[in-house]
Amino acid sequence: MTDEKITQLKKAIDSADAIIIGAGAGLSTSAGFTYSGERFEAHFGDFSKKYGFTDMYSGGFYPYKTLEEHWAFWSRYILINRYQNPPKKVYENLLSLVRDKDYFVLTTNVDHCFQKAGFDKKRLFYTQGDYGLFQCSIPCQQKTYDNEELVRNMYESQRDMKIPSELIPRCPVCGRPMSMNLRADDTFVQDEGWYDAAERYEDFLKRTNAEHGGRVLFLELGVGSNTPGIIKYPFWQMTHTNPNATYACLNFGEAVCPSEIKAKSICINGDIGEVLTNLL
Repeated sequence: MTDEKITQLKKAIDSADAIIIGAGAGLSTSAGFTYSGERFEAHFGDFSKKYGFTDMYSGGFYPYKTLEEHWAFWSRYILINRYQNPPKKVYENLLSLVRDKDYFVLTTNVDHCFQKAGFDKKRLFYTQGDYGLFQCSIPCQQKTYDNEELVRNMYESQRDMKIPSELIPRCPVCGRPMSMNLRADDTFVQDEGWYDAAERYEDFLKRTNAEHGGRVLFLELGVGSNTPGIIKYPFWQMTHTNPNATYACLNFGEAVCPSEIKAKSICINGDIGEVLTNLL
């Protein structure tokens, strides 16, 4: 990370008519939502000792024998990663940089940090789901349900890493167990809100090109290589085809771009939170 690149990025933000933010897991990691180490031990030390996994991500895929155990883990997981705020003000600092700009956010994150920080809900598209939503596990319908009240009840009522059986969430239509609204397979529910957000994103892209002549900053934050087809590759392609676009990538260890757009790119290898602080 150099002062020259920080200056370049600040100029790109100030001069852009529109900013499209693409956010991945690295942004929340920078904000303090880590899934291993001290934070994992503080909240899941008992689960680690009993089941043997050493991070929250692995715990989410563990084949628990009962739904009582499954939801004991997930209610804790959801509570700390969805209904609590991250310890660092990274998202708030990002909002300070773009609040007065014409912006839109495309994210694979499911922890709701953008809305908790004050971003406009109508300018957000969560492509991969939301920790705050349940859906039928089949699913028997394309509908999702807010889960905060039930999650808090499960969290407060669990004993010995199990919840009471009567708190197991079940679909109000078919009675089958509920599941998380997270894109993992072809059972993922894309409800009306998902399609509305997708349409708003497409409309934003079209309007930006029509009204601003494509003077766009594609600001990619913490996007890894797990799902590059959602944010990274489209950002590269749109930067390449738009002569007035700039691509910026902030990532710790993975700040790269293709040679075709190198001349119009700003790649900063470093902690996103530190970069945003320097920009402010």
